Amino acid sequence: MRPDHLKISACVTAGNEEDKIAGCLASLAWCDEVIVVDSFSQDKTFEISKQYTPHVHQHAWEGYIAQKNYIRSLARFPWILFVDADEVVSAALRNEIEREFDHGPGDIAGYRFPRMVHYLGKWISHGEWYPDAKLRLFLKDRGRSEGQEPHDRVMVDGPVKTLRAPLYHFTYDNLADHIHTINRFSSISAAEKFARGESFRWCDLLLRPPWRFLKSYFVRRGFLDGRQGFIIALMSSFAVFIKYAKLMELRIQQQPPRSEPLPHG
Repeated sequence: MRPDHLKISACVTAGNEEDKIAGCLASLAWCDEVIVVDSFSQDKTFEISKQYTPHVHQHAWEGYIAQKNYIRSLARFPWILFVDADEVVSAALRNEIEREFDHGPGDIAGYRFPRMVHYLGKWISHGEWYPDAKLRLFLKDRGRSEGQEPHDRVMVDGPVKTLRAPLYHFTYDNLADHIHTINRFSSISAAEKFARGESFRWCDLLLRPPWRFLKSYFVRRGFLDGRQGFIIALMSSFAVFIKYAKLMELRIQQQPPRSEPLPHG
């Protein structure tokens, strides 16, 4: 049993994840407490979560950053481990964390570790999706979620150490799910940029998407992941394109309406 100052509260935010939540929570059984915040799922996420932990709460969705900070406030123990409902802590990562805590983390305020995605039947080990290190284990009183929606990130006050073992991420069920997520995330990102007063620029729309593909597929060697690597690079490029196209759309909608003559035909 870990001493009180090294106890870990695993915090899982979930929404309509009945197919994945069990695997996630089972991989966290070694933590000192497991907390789930469910954003009023329409499926059996809440009921399945209750089978793994008594600490299951329902809280209206406030956004990726606010939801993470809310669940952090519920934790009883000094160390927080953030895990999404579609993620699984690998046995190797658990062992590496436990070895760190057996030796004592010293002045370390947080740990980051790689995230490995399972996509279209293959574990992705190149490109922009790997190692994709995330800071997910940290001291509660020295860290919090920040960032820009929909991309939250943990910021800590103090040294951060990088571990080697991966967190598994079962991010998309299929291509349709991937496209649906791109549509949703691009709308959130465009709205954030619009709210901050960011201007639409043609160079963003024309240059950023091809650069994203080149970076993912060639610079980061996504081609080594075969056909999946090509699809990931192309999807990433499209995600950038549609984000800036939606920002353009918001700017157009902001303009006062003007009467346009009907085209001759």
